[in-house]
Amino acid sequence: MIFAYCRHFSIPGSEDEIRAEALEWSVTRGSRSGRVAWQFVQDLAGRKSVTLSI
Repeated sequence: MIFAYCRHFSIPGSEDEIRAEALEWSVTRGSRSGRVAWQFVQDLAGRKSVTLSI
């Protein structure tokens, strides 16, 4: 799900880097749901200065 969001919104980063960050994010949030995935993508986009337009 994370990689689909990253491709859709053109968020740069290697798969290994994104996977590691996403797993850490889900562990610290205590969940691996779609909502947590979306929250991670929003945070990642902000850190990479990518605007999300839906």
